[in-house]
Amino acid sequence: MPTRSETAQAAAAGLRTFSQTIQDTPVLIGFDGFVDAIIAVVDKRHDTDHYEPVHTLDKFGQRIVDSAGRSSNVELVTKLEKLGGNGPIMANAMATAGLPVTYIGNLGEGKLNPVFNDFAEMADVHSIAEPGHTDALEFDDGKLMLGKHASLRHVNQATIDKQIGRAAYVEIVRKAKFIGMVNWTMLTQLNTIWEALIEDVLPQMDNSRYVFIDLADPSKRTNEDLAEAMELTKRLNTQSKVVVGFNLSEATQVAKVLGVKVPLTDMEQKAAIEKIAQDLREALEVHCVCVHPREGAAAAINTDAGVQSAIFKGPFVSKPKLSTGAGDNFNAGFCLGLLAGLPIEQALCAGTGTSGFYVRNAHSPSLDELADFCDDLPDPE
Repeated sequence: MPTRSETAQAAAAGLRTFSQTIQDTPVLIGFDGFVDAIIAVVDKRHDTDHYEPVHTLDKFGQRIVDSAGRSSNVELVTKLEKLGGNGPIMANAMATAGLPVTYIGNLGEGKLNPVFNDFAEMADVHSIAEPGHTDALEFDDGKLMLGKHASLRHVNQATIDKQIGRAAYVEIVRKAKFIGMVNWTMLTQLNTIWEALIEDVLPQMDNSRYVFIDLADPSKRTNEDLAEAMELTKRLNTQSKVVVGFNLSEATQVAKVLGVKVPLTDMEQKAAIEKIAQDLREALEVHCVCVHPREGAAAAINTDAGVQSAIFKGPFVSKPKLSTGAGDNFNAGFCLGLLAGLPIEQALCAGTGTSGFYVRNAHSPSLDELADFCDDLPDPE
C-alpha cells in the first residue's frame, strides 16, 4: 500500500497530466450566491487600531449567556468582504484550477454585485436574482454564520427558465461533463431544479456526466424534506454519476434519516468515516459518497471493478488564515480529482490538498499550485 506521501505525489502527477486536457472538461455549478463578510468579535479593545479578538466559540457563547436579562454590546470587525455561497466558492476554486466553469445563481439583479466581478472574469456567469448576505464570525475553533436569505426564494426552475430560457439552459447542461448543485438546505426550491433535470433535461442526454450534491448543514430542514431530497438523488443517479459530499455532522444526520447506524461519539465517528461512507453510498444507491471531517476524508465509489473505498489524512492546520469556504474548496478539489480520473485515494488527496492550501493562503490554488502543494504535502498538526 502506498504511503501518504507517495499517494500525494501520485495525485500531483495525475493533476499535471490532466492539465493538458482540462480545457476539454466544461462544468456547470449552481445555484446560490452570497456576499460574505468575514468578521472578528472583539474581546478587548486596546486603541483605535488594535484589539484582542474572542478566540473561541465557547467563550463567545458564554458572553451571550452571561448577558441574559441585561444589555450587552458586541463589537464586530469586518476583516474582509468577499464572494460567498457554497456554489460560488466551489466554482471559483474550480475555475482557479483551470476548468471551464459556467455558473448559474443569484449574484445580482440587473448587474453583478462587485464581489463577484473577479469571478465573472474567470467563469461564464448567469445571474438570476439578488445575492444573500452572510456575516461569518470566525474563531480559532470554528465559525458562526449569520445569514440573510430572503432572496434565495427566487432560486428555482421557473426563475432559470425566465432569466436564461429553458432551451439555453438545456444546452448548458448538455455541454457540461460535471454539474455541481450545492446548498440544498438554504435553497428551499432547489428540488424544482432537480426534478426538471430528472423529468425533462437529463433524459435527452447520456448518463456519463457527474452530478455533485452537497446539502450544506440540513439540520434546520425536516426529516421529511431530507428523505425526499435523498430519494431525488437516487433518481438522479439513474441518469448520471451522482456524488454526494458530507461533512461529519451532515453524514450523521442523513444516516439517521436513512436508518444507517453510525457510532455515537464524535471520536468514534471520525475513526469510522470510511465505513460511514460505504454504508451511506449503499443506502443512497449513488455512484459515490464522500465524508470529510476537518482532519481528512474518506469516500466509497462504484467502479468497473466494484465498489472501492479509501481514507486520506489531510494537511490539517490548527490556526487557519481563513476557514470560511474550506469545505467548498475540498469539494472542488475532490471533484477535480474525479474529473482527472484519479483513483479514489488520490482524489481525496486533491480535495484535502485544495482545502489545506486554501486555509493557509486565504485563496484557492491554481492547478500548478495544488500539484506543488501535494508534492510536499504537510503533515497534519
